[in-house]
Amino acid sequence: MTRPLRINLAGGWYHVTARGNERRDIYRDEDDRSHFVHLVAEMVERFQVQLHAFVLMPNHYHLLLELPEGNLSRALQWLNVSYSQWFNRRHLRSGHLFQGRFKSILIDPARWALELSRYLHLNPIRVSRQGLGKQRREQNRQGVGRAVSRDLLAARLEELRAYEWSSYRAYAGLEKVPRWLECEAVLGMVGGTRRERVKAYSQYAEEGLWEGGMERPWEQLRAGVVLGGEGFVGEIQEVLSGDEREQTGLRGLRRRPGIEVIRKVVEQIKGERWDQFRDRQGDWGRDLVLYLGRKRGGLKLKELGELAGGIDYRSVGAAIQRFEQRCASDPGLARLLAKAENELKNAEM
Repeated sequence: MTRPLRINLAGGWYHVTARGNERRDIYRDEDDRSHFVHLVAEMVERFQVQLHAFVLMPNHYHLLLELPEGNLSRALQWLNVSYSQWFNRRHLRSGHLFQGRFKSILIDPARWALELSRYLHLNPIRVSRQGLGKQRREQNRQGVGRAVSRDLLAARLEELRAYEWSSYRAYAGLEKVPRWLECEAVLGMVGGTRRERVKAYSQYAEEGLWEGGMERPWEQLRAGVVLGGEGFVGEIQEVLSGDEREQTGLRGLRRRPGIEVIRKVVEQIKGERWDQFRDRQGDWGRDLVLYLGRKRGGLKLKELGELAGGIDYRSVGAAIQRFEQRCASDPGLARLLAKAENELKNAEM
C-alpha cells in the first residue's frame, strides 16, 4: 500500500490529528489528559516546535503546529509512542493505541491559521447533545437547520468556556497562557492591542456557536495534504524535500481554475453572460458556477456568496447541494457538467 504523502517543510504550519485505534477512546480520565498535555509541553521544548492551538477529544486530538526545523515526523512519533507506552502501562493493556500514522496537513497560515484555530476550539461543542451532531451540521450548511434557542446557545457557550482540555481558555483570556503555548501569532491576525485582540478573537470564535454549520476546512484540501491557495502551493512545490515515493503524491497539486475561467466556460455553454443569470435563484447556470467554484476552484462559500451578489454562505451551500441532486436525476444536466469540467481541464493545459 502506498504511504500517504507527507510534506516536511522547515518553517511550515501544520494541522495534525491522530485518532484512537478502531475509534476507541485514547483518554479515559483526567489523569490521561493531564499526562498527554504534559508530553505535548515536553515535545515543544525537546523538538523546538511551536504549538499555536490544541484540543483533546475523547478518541482523538488536534494540534496546530509550526515547525521551524521541519522535524514533524520525529516530534509526533515521539509524542504518540511516549503516550501509548504510558497509557498501556497505566491501564494494563497492550497493542496499538492510535489508528495508524498521524495525519498532517500543511496550511497557509496567512489564510487559514485563524479559521483553523476556531475550528479546533469549537470541537467540544460540535456534538449531538449541543444540537450539533453530524446530521444537524449538514442541515445547517444547507440552510435548512432550525434556529438556535437562547438556552441552547447559553449551554454551548458555557461548555466552550469551561472546557479545560483545549487552548481556547488561554486565547479568550480566561486563564494564563502557559509558556509552551504560542497565542500571539494567531491573535495578531485580528489586530488591535492585546486586550482588543483577545476580545475580538473570542467574539469571532463564539460566533460559531450560532452558525454551527461552519465550513469544513478539509473540503479545500489539495492532494489531501495542503490547505492554501495557488501562490502557496507554487511556493511549496519549489522547496519540498522528502523521499521520492512520498513526493509522487504531488501530482494532485495541479493548478485550480480561477473563478473568471469558470464563469467564462459556463457562459459559453449556457449562451448567456454571467450578469444575466447570476441573480436567478435555481438557475442551473448560476448553480453550476457555484458548484465548480467550490469543487474545482476551491473557493469558500462566503467568497462565492459575494461573487453571486452578496448571498449568505448557507444559501450557497444549499445551491451546490441542490445542483448535485439535480445532476443525479437529470442526465442532460449531468452531461453539461461533464462538458464544463472537460473545458476546464483543457483550460488548465
